[in-house]
Amino acid sequence: MTTEQKVTRKLSAILSADVKGYSLLMTNDEFTTIKTLKEYRKIMTEIVEEHSGRVVDAPGDNIMAEFSSVVNAIQCSVEIQKTLKDKNAELPDDKRLEFRIGVNIGDVVQDGENLYGEGVNIAARIEGLADPGGICISRGAYDHLKNKLKLGYEYIGEHSVKNIKDPVRVYKVLMEQKDAGKLIGKKPKSKSTKWIFSTIIVATIALTLIGYQLHQKVSAPEFEAASIEKMAFALPEEPSIAVLAFDNLSGDPEQEFLADGITEQIITGLSRMPYMFVIARNSSFTYKGKPVKIQQVAVELGVQYVLEGSVQQSGNRIRVTAQLIDALSGRHIWSERYDRVLEDIFEVQDEIMINIMRAMEVRVAGLGMIEYQSSPRSVEAYLKILKAIKLVYRWNKDDNILARKLYEEAIALDPDYGPAYELLGWTYFHEARWSWVEDPVESYAKAEELGKKAISLGGLGHMLLMSIYNFQGQTERAHAEGQKALSIHPNAADLNILFSNVLSDLGRHEEAITRAKKAIRLNPHHQPWYFFFLGICYFEAGKNEEALEVFQLFTKKSTHSWIYLASIYCQLNRDAEAKQAADEVYRIAPDFSWAKYCGEDNIFFFHDKEIKRLFFDSMQKVGLK
Repeated sequence: MTTEQKVTRKLSAILSADVKGYSLLMTNDEFTTIKTLKEYRKIMTEIVEEHSGRVVDAPGDNIMAEFSSVVNAIQCSVEIQKTLKDKNAELPDDKRLEFRIGVNIGDVVQDGENLYGEGVNIAARIEGLADPGGICISRGAYDHLKNKLKLGYEYIGEHSVKNIKDPVRVYKVLMEQKDAGKLIGKKPKSKSTKWIFSTIIVATIALTLIGYQLHQKVSAPEFEAASIEKMAFALPEEPSIAVLAFDNLSGDPEQEFLADGITEQIITGLSRMPYMFVIARNSSFTYKGKPVKIQQVAVELGVQYVLEGSVQQSGNRIRVTAQLIDALSGRHIWSERYDRVLEDIFEVQDEIMINIMRAMEVRVAGLGMIEYQSSPRSVEAYLKILKAIKLVYRWNKDDNILARKLYEEAIALDPDYGPAYELLGWTYFHEARWSWVEDPVESYAKAEELGKKAISLGGLGHMLLMSIYNFQGQTERAHAEGQKALSIHPNAADLNILFSNVLSDLGRHEEAITRAKKAIRLNPHHQPWYFFFLGICYFEAGKNEEALEVFQLFTKKSTHSWIYLASIYCQLNRDAEAKQAADEVYRIAPDFSWAKYCGEDNIFFFHDKEIKRLFFDSMQKVGLK
């Protein structure tokens, strides 16, 4: 029998289930989580078979089952939830596996033992709307049930479902005996009634818009789907997203750092997923406070998805809203509002990241592949860290000192929070790197100590150690630390651009150029120094024409960038321009000398002797001594 003959269509009831907060459970206790998951999966399989169903697939924490009857599927779902509730009662709160279940009836395609199609997709999507330990069903499933089971239902409205044209009406199943026979919430209106109201609403909106446009002369629609043809960059193969700066709705400009910090943490968390393409913070934040359209952002950054949201703090309460938009279709595919106490801010961030991955259909291969950086136990410490990060981005000596003080205060509040030590270490690295202290050796040593401390406490200190070792000329050690950092954080743009410099120093020039270009692609609105590092990669590869073009893009030219330009012009026999570049060096730094600017500064540390000879010969020729 051919493959084509084996593929059939049929009507089936589909049960889809997964574990709420599974990734976090795996991070906290992988062994216990896997053991409990295996036990629960066995229980669920037995219950499915008892209700004349079959388990179709069970990847990771998911399980999908097929039934010929919706009644059987719902009865099975209720029994599963009640059985697992009793099992969870025997476990500590942080060890419990609470499943969410979605049930739909619809057309499916069977290929061998596998099922595909809209019927399956809807079940998987509405599963995410269920409460932990709860069940959600589609309108189709509800219509088939009627009064056949002693259950209650709550209509929770229409929900957009990815890759499904029309919104899906969803009901929550009420399993308590006291709710039997109840229907809570408004019933969906009939098509004719809905058409009448829709006509009135559309007409009203149309008249309003006509009047508004005559007054304001506005004719452009608020939202248009982004066009792939207009993309500034080709769409990556993996799911791609830009996270816009969340709006601060607190009414207090001093709370801006909180909204920015939450946005940055979401970007950081998502960028650690090797299955996603995440635009870096610098590029996303260029749209902060500007009235931009979502499709404009998508086109300019070359992504399919855009996340936007807001943060509002009032006393000890915080409200975070987030919505994910597929810019290619213009559809809102996921949205949520979180009303929590401030202490729950870390849990909210994790939930947002997990929901984004589900909505974007990010597939994680294997168990325990997702790692989340731990959160500080003290909210006050966390807020100090967010304020400090904002200061560091100003790149000057005084703000660097203020940031250091805040990091130290955060560590005093939460001495076991590893990432705070790494961030503190960067303040010492920056003062050494940018000559804000007389003795950089001592600052590098302090930065290295803090990087190692961060790693010992679960922080991500490898990028800091990589940068320290590279600027000290310990390139092999820098490479080892860079690889460790990339294994944890593959989509970090800053890490990729810094690692390109390490590869270049090792003579792996093509890899270095590729890595630097990847960083620029991850961060299209990057800081100017990205060009400086790409220019170094071209220079050390002997590609002077390309290096010259890139260094000319480095608008905020430092002493070092003019030195490179002088050398490149000289090697290209463009003597007049080489002399002008050398004059710029002395204009910026009248006291310039090799002993002061380049003696201990390994930005000019070349492993390749021929590159080193050409560089210093050209420096002598243009009068830089």
